[in-house]
Amino acid sequence: MKHFPASQLIINGDGSAFHLHLRPEFLADKIILVGDQDRVNMVASFFDEGSIECDVQSREFHTITGKFQGKRISCISTGIGTDNCDIVMNEIDALANIDFNTREEKAEKRVLDIVRIGTSGAMQEDIPLGTFLVSQKSIGFDGVLAFYKDRDKIADLGFEKALVDFIGYPKKAAVPYVVAANPELVNRIAKDDMTRGCTIAANGFYGPQGRVLRVDLAVPDINEKITEFRYEGQRITNYEMEGSCIAGLALHMGHRAMTVCCIIAQRKVEAANTDYKPRIKELVRTVLERI
Repeated sequence: MKHFPASQLIINGDGSAFHLHLRPEFLADKIILVGDQDRVNMVASFFDEGSIECDVQSREFHTITGKFQGKRISCISTGIGTDNCDIVMNEIDALANIDFNTREEKAEKRVLDIVRIGTSGAMQEDIPLGTFLVSQKSIGFDGVLAFYKDRDKIADLGFEKALVDFIGYPKKAAVPYVVAANPELVNRIAKDDMTRGCTIAANGFYGPQGRVLRVDLAVPDINEKITEFRYEGQRITNYEMEGSCIAGLALHMGHRAMTVCCIIAQRKVEAANTDYKPRIKELVRTVLERI
């Protein structure tokens, strides 16, 4: 079994993971990830009365563990971006599968069910505001997965090459990676009443998502090309900012993971809904019932 020295796995004095400040005993096998730390409280408002075990805040990382209809669930905020998700995914895997007393990898591994709930902008005209969209595939513009061994073994290399060639992707940018969500978890959450698609996880909100303010884009028509792109009957449906790292690292670690977003912007017709919180609450309750 691997041994992890203090420089690799930093454990706080109270026995908690360095960034999350969460101790192993407070991590449930069913995990909901959200970007906004305040949304953790909203998710926890659905938990069974008196069931909350812990409520821990550290920087943008907020965790509440409790029960919903008897199911033990941890809700954790990641903040914005795949860099934060790299921290969260590694630390929750460590909490599950490394003994914090001996610093050794556990012989028997826990498999976590991880569902990210977020907001997103649609790239296709036929996806209306308010749609619940499940990412069957995540397309990472962020480059995080390239720092881990065997990146190509879990990626759809044909999809990647076709996308790069079609949109004229900037040569000095990290090559996009394409990874699949866990199919069993997708079917369990999406059932037959959610839209399924392929989602870009952008490494920024402005230029990386084709928005132009004072600095012009390297590929000015990137969003038009993304909307037109097709590969083996698949199309790119939406943008968000975290799902690729979650899906990719989950595959490496042996966990089940997926992302589902509420569409709050329509990039093709330039529409947006800022009063989306009631719809998000509906999505949260649906995921809690199905996870």
